[in-house]
Amino acid sequence: MKISKDTKIDLYKRMVRQRTFEDNTTKIFAGGEMPGFLHLSQGEDAVAAGTCSNLTKEDVIFTTHRGHGCIIAKGADLKPMMAELFGRIDGCCRGRAGSMHFADISNGCMGSNGVVGEGMRISLGTAFAHKYNKTKNVVAVFFGEGATGTGAFHESFNMAATLKLPIIFVCSINLYAQMTPKEDHISIENVADRAAAYGAPGVTIDGNDVEKVYEEIDKAVKHCRAGKGPYMLECKTYRHHGHFEGDPCNYRPEGELEKWLKKDPIVLYEKKLKKEGVLDDKQIKELKEAAQKEVDKAVAFARQSPQPDIEELYKGIYA
Repeated sequence: MKISKDTKIDLYKRMVRQRTFEDNTTKIFAGGEMPGFLHLSQGEDAVAAGTCSNLTKEDVIFTTHRGHGCIIAKGADLKPMMAELFGRIDGCCRGRAGSMHFADISNGCMGSNGVVGEGMRISLGTAFAHKYNKTKNVVAVFFGEGATGTGAFHESFNMAATLKLPIIFVCSINLYAQMTPKEDHISIENVADRAAAYGAPGVTIDGNDVEKVYEEIDKAVKHCRAGKGPYMLECKTYRHHGHFEGDPCNYRPEGELEKWLKKDPIVLYEKKLKKEGVLDDKQIKELKEAAQKEVDKAVAFARQSPQPDIEELYKGIYA
């Protein structure tokens, strides 16, 4: 598959936009301005960018509690996202969701979920609606390898396969289910092999290679739009931060993070794009500066947004 120059630049911009947003939230959270927990996805940027660049606005995604990157890659406005992290009224969920339960329905981001694996069950309803209404739209649901050991994964995959629902199951293998090493809870090398039990394709790739993700998701989207049922993609990657901000990460072996930082998907892609003549150092710097300006505006927007009134607690509960 030949990827155009414009698409390559778009993939890079999506990754930089995600990383810049999360790098800034790391510092702001440490300063005490954001309430609640914060779960970040730096290092998994290529999975979100490569997937969402293949989706239309009408296609929808469901993410985990570590879902900022996926929602940003889908094209969400950073201002209400940042305001949501600050717990403010102008947040995408009016300050109710916090870090783990983002939603941006207008952009096809149906919601992130703090319960491991539950996004898969919810995604079934949307996928069924797409099939019932003959829209040809697809659903992409993101999760980590820890979720593949839950009943939600197997029940959802079984139903999706039986009803031939247009769902792409996107698994980011980051070596840990919260703090539990992969080898302590999964007995097989590649979790994508589990798709075969349900008669669906399951493919394992390097999740730090954004072009490989893009190419494989392109196949998955075509598979789903053709009415052939679900498709599973296993992306081997690594989250640079702990399970949550403040996690001491003492379960990680010494030197492991440093090893994976050398495989940072953004750094690797910068080298590739420069080698191919797609971007030069000046252009890369300009794109990063543009992303930082966008994030700065989002932070300023969030800081000036009011705190929700107590009356907000009772709104939007009943139809």
